[in-house]
Amino acid sequence: MVQAIINIDEHTNRILNIVKAKYGLKDKSSAIEFMAMQYEEEILEPELRPEYIQKAKKIMEQKPLDVVTAENLKDRFGL
Repeated sequence: MVQAIINIDEHTNRILNIVKAKYGLKDKSSAIEFMAMQYEEEILEPELRPEYIQKAKKIMEQKPLDVVTAENLKDRFGL
């Protein structure tokens, strides 16, 4: 386990206390770990969310476009 001394403002301290109380955590270190896990799930790994998987499946079911040259692509999309 890594130990760190951090400086946080009063507002952040209140947020940590709220998270700690709401989820029955034993200390602020646990609250920080919980928040980091939530951040990871929500922000860093969106490709694992069910709605992302559904979106990817829909894209994979689409017929691929046959684009041979840049000119064909420009013509197809009016660029």
